[in-house]
Amino acid sequence: METLRTLPGDDVRQIMWRYADRFDLQMAVQSARSVARGVVARMVADGVRHSHEWTEQKDSLLKTFDEAGITAVFLDPHQGGFIEGPKNMALSLVAFELSWVDAGAATCSLANNLALSPIHERGTTEQRDHYMTLCAPAPDRAPWRGAFALTEPIPYVGVDTGVLTGKVRVDSWEEGQEPILHVEKRGRFITGMDFANYATAAVDTADPRIKSSCIIILEETDPGLFDRGAPTLKMVHQLSSTRDPVFNLKVPASRIVGGYTVKDGCIVPNYSHSEVIAAVFHRTRVPVALMTTAKLLSAVEPVIRYQRGRFRGGDACEAGSAKFELGLQQKQDAVIRLAEVWAAGEAGASLGFATARLFDQLDPTEKAKDAALAAKGVSGARGQMTALKKVQPEAIEYVNLLFVPEQERDAARFAALDADPVVKYQALEAEAGVLCPACKLWNTGHGATVMREAVAMMGGYGITEDCPGFLFHKWNDSQLEATYEGPECVQRRQMSITMASDIFLAYVDNYIAEMERVAASNPETGAASVAAGLTLWKHTFDFLSANKDADGKKLYHSNRQAVTFPLADALCPLIATRLQILDVLELAAKGPENPVVAEGLEGYVAFFSDLARVQAAKAAGEAAKACASLVYGYAPAGADLTAFAGLRAAVDASLAGCGAARERAGQALTQVMIPEALDYPM
Repeated sequence: METLRTLPGDDVRQIMWRYADRFDLQMAVQSARSVARGVVARMVADGVRHSHEWTEQKDSLLKTFDEAGITAVFLDPHQGGFIEGPKNMALSLVAFELSWVDAGAATCSLANNLALSPIHERGTTEQRDHYMTLCAPAPDRAPWRGAFALTEPIPYVGVDTGVLTGKVRVDSWEEGQEPILHVEKRGRFITGMDFANYATAAVDTADPRIKSSCIIILEETDPGLFDRGAPTLKMVHQLSSTRDPVFNLKVPASRIVGGYTVKDGCIVPNYSHSEVIAAVFHRTRVPVALMTTAKLLSAVEPVIRYQRGRFRGGDACEAGSAKFELGLQQKQDAVIRLAEVWAAGEAGASLGFATARLFDQLDPTEKAKDAALAAKGVSGARGQMTALKKVQPEAIEYVNLLFVPEQERDAARFAALDADPVVKYQALEAEAGVLCPACKLWNTGHGATVMREAVAMMGGYGITEDCPGFLFHKWNDSQLEATYEGPECVQRRQMSITMASDIFLAYVDNYIAEMERVAASNPETGAASVAAGLTLWKHTFDFLSANKDADGKKLYHSNRQAVTFPLADALCPLIATRLQILDVLELAAKGPENPVVAEGLEGYVAFFSDLARVQAAKAAGEAAKACASLVYGYAPAGADLTAFAGLRAAVDASLAGCGAARERAGQALTQVMIPEALDYPM
């Protein structure tokens, strides 16, 4: 059987992650990679991470980002950017490339985008064009840079983003003039403050003449205090700037993100701070999820190099001997453990990039939905919610048609539903509402655990700062990424709500049918395990939703996190592995069209199929374990659990052949060619 010849290159990844036809994205990848494996890698190798201060050397990163085009990736062409349309996939690829070497550099790059995001998502047209144009690198001026100030300095205040100590009041409001506001806020762990020209800050109203909280734009030249504060003493991500700033400023009311209206003598922000934050975090969590995934995949080559060279250079072996050539890879355990790290990385990448692509599809649909509802006189969050609920049956019908092969489905009906932005938005949003927290939760949380495995494989080399590939730093960084933009409980909480929607449950039914079809045509991918795992998960969800405990209390309830959170954890790896399998099928289908990929395609497909099967077995096994603990743990006395037992047995039966796949994947790692040295310094 043909096996993996070389590590997968860009041609393979462009097909699997669906950007082979996007030259602009390919250029963004190359630019980010040159920065990561050049300037960033040299800084890490030189020990620049050892300081909490924002140094001159770290500051040079910003100019490097500008020159490479990374700063402009978030901007539209008329604002100084070079990518037209949604940027979720572009930002995810850039974050992935930078994090391949150092996630602190990626955070530094993303911080300005995070500051711009409230303006981008909910700002007025004038606010968007003004600030995003200012942030574009230009030959005649330095670009503006921003910071996003959400959390507060007092311990534990700000953990709940609904609680703000930052306040806004009316400072002066003359007849016929724009109101001037007084803003007081102390920020905590604010990224980018050393060089920020502006901050987008969340503040609550402290004045009866302002009706709600809001996000407001603060500039460094505004009258008052724009104090950048003390550097934060942090464990990781030292290539980013983080401080605890203090703001006490007077700003015009037109700085309220999204604008405001005046009603009965009061300023009414068009968006509360929580509405803006929800829109921002809905998208920006995806690149962070991929930051941890990049670490897992970047660990493969250094670990192979270490394993093979483990005994070279001494009297332990002679050149040409098996011990010299293979080192630790003579033993099956070493390569199988590495294959499992690789498999987890592949699943995380598939989930993260699929979610980024989904948001690229969702963004224009959301704008079209807003316009369509506005044309019907529907406004406000409550009005939109009511309108969306009315089209739920059509949204479910649309989801079901999406999974019907094109030649078999009712083309006219599908076209009609696809052309309705309200229906299409409702369908896409239901899936994005689960995939976004799922990748943030699983890629970072599970990824950090798997990263420990990669570091542990460095064995005798030791967990030192200069271990090949900076794995020690990457392991440390991954601990923090699990808490960025909402800790794990926030992601589980969101999933426990969104995965219970009727529209998403329609997706699950279709996922199961889809994986059963794939299992029939491509059993080597492990699709049968994913289908069995999802079937068991759905049965468990239905059981928990329909039953009560011995005290008569609902089992599936938003506040019953002992039930909902494990069920969310069980779902994440299943949907990640489903997307991993689809990426393998995409490579098999499109690979022959690329002459570079076609040469070794059989080996790539066979190897990635084995990795998918390894991951599918793990995902289904973990899901079965979690579901069993919930169903048997909470079932009412005397409940008939025969159906559940049968489904769990089906999961076990679906694992047939996964053992051989693990061994093949491990064996492939002993034969794959790797470069003579890493392409960035140790």
